[in-house]
Amino acid sequence: RQALEEMRALYERNQADVSEAKSGRMDLIFLIRFRHCCLLRNQRCLLAYLYDRLLRIRALRWEYGSVLPNTIQFHMSAEEVEWFNRYKKSLATYMRSVGGEEGLDLTQDIKPPKSLYIEVRCLRDYGEFEIDDGTTVLLKKNSQHFLPRWKCEQLIRQGVLEHILS
Repeated sequence: RQALEEMRALYERNQADVSEAKSGRMDLIFLIRFRHCCLLRNQRCLLAYLYDRLLRIRALRWEYGSVLPNTIQFHMSAEEVEWFNRYKKSLATYMRSVGGEEGLDLTQDIKPPKSLYIEVRCLRDYGEFEIDDGTTVLLKKNSQHFLPRWKCEQLIRQGVLEHILS
């Protein structure tokens, strides 16, 4: 906001000096050019800042899934939340279009898995959790289970489960 206010003030001063330069004061041209370079620099800095935020918001989708925690969403502007939602929908559309009828969840394995099953500990009561073969597992606090990695990754990211490393 401070950069935008500075840019607005520089622009207004430049506008006033351009009117005077048109009336014959050529000594103002260097000052006008200098302010214009300052405006361009501030514009580049603001665009770099906004692009960095955009990349971070995109990374949040891959880290937290399709629902952001309130603590993170609180620090985002309405436009950023809207961009996140559009990116989320676009990614979901793409994932449904690849991988056959069920689609392919690209967010499951951020890193290639070393094994298909992992041992996990439940950090809080979650309730029943159904695996693809139809069996249900009761996820209670401090219980340990040996489950398919791809079914657990989202719950690990949400803080429901913890991967137990041997």
